[in-house]
This record gives sequence, C-alpha cells and structure tokens, in this order.
Amino acid sequence: MVRREEVELIRDRALRMLSAAKSELSKGGYDRSAFLSEQAVQLFIKSVILELTGEMPRIHVIRRLFATLRTLVPSRAQENDKFVQENRSLLIRLEEAYISSRYLFRRYTEDETRELVEFAERAIRFIGSLLSCSESRRDAEGVENLGSENRSCRKEAPL
Repeated sequence: MVRREEVELIRDRALRMLSAAKSELSKGGYDRSAFLSEQAVQLFIKSVILELTGEMPRIHVIRRLFATLRTLVPSRAQENDKFVQENRSLLIRLEEAYISSRYLFRRYTEDETRELVEFAERAIRFIGSLLSCSESRRDAEGVENLGSENRSCRKEAPL
C-alpha cells in the first residue's frame, strides 16, 4: 500500500493549488487561476484514489476521476452521481480550463474564473465528504480549518 506521506504530498499540493488559484484571481491572473482550479480538483481526487488503491491514476478528466471514485466508495455512489449530474456544466468548464487556459486564444473573465475557483473549493469539500470520517475527510477540511478530529460525519466537509 502507498505510504501516507505520498498521499499527503499530493493532497497538500492540491490545496496549495487552490490557494494559488484564489491568489491569482485576486491579482487578475484569470487564465492561471482557472488552470490552477482544475489542477486542484484533479489532484485532490487523485490523492483520494491513491490513498484507497495505492495507485496514482493516469487520467486527467475530472468526470472520469469521479467515476473511478464512485466505484471505490460504492456506499456513497448516489451522492457522487448527484454531485456530478448537478454540476455537469461546471465540471466540463473546469476540464476545459485544463487546455484552454494554456493553449487556446481565449481570455477568462473575472466572473467566470471566480465561479470556477468557488466550484473547485466546493468540489474538494464534496470529495472529502465521500469518505466517512476518514483521513481524507479531515484533509479536505484542512483547506481552511481542520477543526475537531472527533466530530461526527457530515454530508459535506467544511472548508
């Protein structure tokens, strides 16, 4: 099985990317902010999959990563499906940011980038909530504040 340090490295990297996305947004670096938002979500999901399987996924499509997570946490599959279905458009836009923020002749606006950053934060919170009372749940809460380790499980981990 994978070492805890490896999971923590990837998870910490994801949370730092989310923090950097917020910083870039505040400085007007909308393209970088959009890209970093996508990377934050992608890496956070991968850190959970790494923790559960011991393997780092080599796919980059967030919706496919959610599908993988669905099979690994079958007790929460309905919640996973609902989140993906309700946020399909935002997930697609986040995935598009992976390419378009770097390679296409397109400029991101402040409003659309803010929406992506806020969604990335919400997605990370949700991903952490899929695992009931696990280390992954507590790490997702660490985006802003860890809080009490002994609290009861909730549907969505606070950021």
